[in-house]
Amino acid sequence: MKHLTPIILFVYNRPEHTKKTLDALAANHLAAESELFIYVDGLKSGAQIKDIQKTQEVKKLAEAENRFKKTTIIASDFNKGLASSIIDGVTKTLVTNDRVIVLEDDLETSEYFLHFMNDTLAFYQEDNEVACISGYIYPVDEKLPETFFLRGADCWGWATWKRAWDLFEPDGKYLLDQLTKKKLLYDFNFFDSYPYSKMLKDQIAGKNNSWAVRWYASAYLHEKLTLYPSTSFVRNIGIDGSGTHSGKRDFWQSKHLTGKIHLEKITPLEDKDAKLIVARYFTILMKKSLSGHVKYAILSILNRFRNS
Repeated sequence: MKHLTPIILFVYNRPEHTKKTLDALAANHLAAESELFIYVDGLKSGAQIKDIQKTQEVKKLAEAENRFKKTTIIASDFNKGLASSIIDGVTKTLVTNDRVIVLEDDLETSEYFLHFMNDTLAFYQEDNEVACISGYIYPVDEKLPETFFLRGADCWGWATWKRAWDLFEPDGKYLLDQLTKKKLLYDFNFFDSYPYSKMLKDQIAGKNNSWAVRWYASAYLHEKLTLYPSTSFVRNIGIDGSGTHSGKRDFWQSKHLTGKIHLEKITPLEDKDAKLIVARYFTILMKKSLSGHVKYAILSILNRFRNS
């Protein structure tokens, strides 16, 4: 492999999660040959002593990291928040690189995560229909193809090219207006099985600041695709109540992270059968959740793309 894709890691004030994320990433077979950019967000105004200490611990972890080919630390003097950090960081890194792999401080990766991301980024480098590679897939019970495409973009352990990220539209209202005008909301919401448009409305209303739902909508409107694996290379270890927008739940967790898989380039077309499988998973999830505490369920469902 001639050129490995640079990795961006966004961190803030969760040292235990950051360490687990870094340890798992460093255990990847291509880690020592990869360049890592760590974006450290600054403190919020009026931060408590415990938050100051945690942020300092995270910064020390970043500065001590030496398991990659090269590690660059970009520390903010003020708190940008996750949405602005990711939008600014991805945009900045793509000024000097044509593609990037993106992680947050609560994502544990399989040791073959970087293999999968680099191989598929190379496969679809020249395919303008493809906007994103996702290392995460929902823990569905039904069998999925080894790899497959869905329309849009995703956000837990993902990668993209500059040509695709240039399509990112930060104006949520514009995105919602276009989806409505083109009568795409039913499909955008996975056949009304998942409330993506509600998240977009909440972002417009200032109830969340999700970059992820805007990334999904931007790619979706341009009829771009994301490639997914049949089983997940990524596990979110932050859904334990420790994050700004997380709650305690295991709805999104894969039982096992996948090992190395045989990869072949496939035709960039949305897999309608796979989309139906995911939609059925969302529907079952909603029913299971709503049979318990309603508030808990709603937070669980909405949080998947409300990482802002």
